[in-house]
Amino acid sequence: MNTTRRQLGMSLTAVALGVAALGFTSVASAADTIKIGVLHSLSGTMAISESVLKDTVLMTIAEINAKGGLLGKQLEPVVVDPASNWPLFAEKAKQLISQDKVVVTFGCWTSVSRKSVLPVYEELNSLLFYPVQYEGEELSKNVFYTGAAPNQQAIPAVEYLMSKAGGGAKRWVLLGTDYVYPRTTNKILRAFLHSKGVKDEDIDEKYTPFGHSDYQTIVADIKKFAAGGKTAVVSTINGDSNVPFYKELGNAGL
Repeated sequence: MNTTRRQLGMSLTAVALGVAALGFTSVASAADTIKIGVLHSLSGTMAISESVLKDTVLMTIAEINAKGGLLGKQLEPVVVDPASNWPLFAEKAKQLISQDKVVVTFGCWTSVSRKSVLPVYEELNSLLFYPVQYEGEELSKNVFYTGAAPNQQAIPAVEYLMSKAGGGAKRWVLLGTDYVYPRTTNKILRAFLHSKGVKDEDIDEKYTPFGHSDYQTIVADIKKFAAGGKTAVVSTINGDSNVPFYKELGNAGL
């Protein structure tokens, strides 16, 4: 959390440069406060992850304001709830920019929500700070991608798990929620595993929908698959599905 807060504080300080770069200087100087959009799901399947990010943004804004604010002005958060609804993310993003007049937004978690709002930020020439890891293969001058891509996170993790120190895994379960980030990341990981000599029969790729809660059969399948050799599970499950998944892993003794 301390690292997240430091990174967020640096990001908010960088907003001053972003505001000027995107031509919002007049907007910022005309207002009594600098409005900051907070676009995170506070309800639905992603609330378990995103509500914490909302709290972190608000805490960091409070700390910056207590030290005098930014550009001589106080930061004013504008919080909306897109409710884990991907089309609603785009509507709420447009509301923040066009109606609430925020100069920057901190928001989204899933890649599908980011892709939903991307045309809005590009069309209205506003700025989005995206706070988590992502699958790569996207670049926009209107988005700060602050998290790691697969070559910086997933591939080094798999390399470690293949090593003697990491357990020497020979078989791989690629288990994710069924949307952009897990499928793209696992496509990259499958190609990487092939380059290391891992055959398709030693890779088990599975997906579940958002909000999935019954992992008994899937975990039983993982346990059976793992009987064929040292196995690692690479999870790209997102949202509240993590809770029943890890509980079931524990119940199965994995």
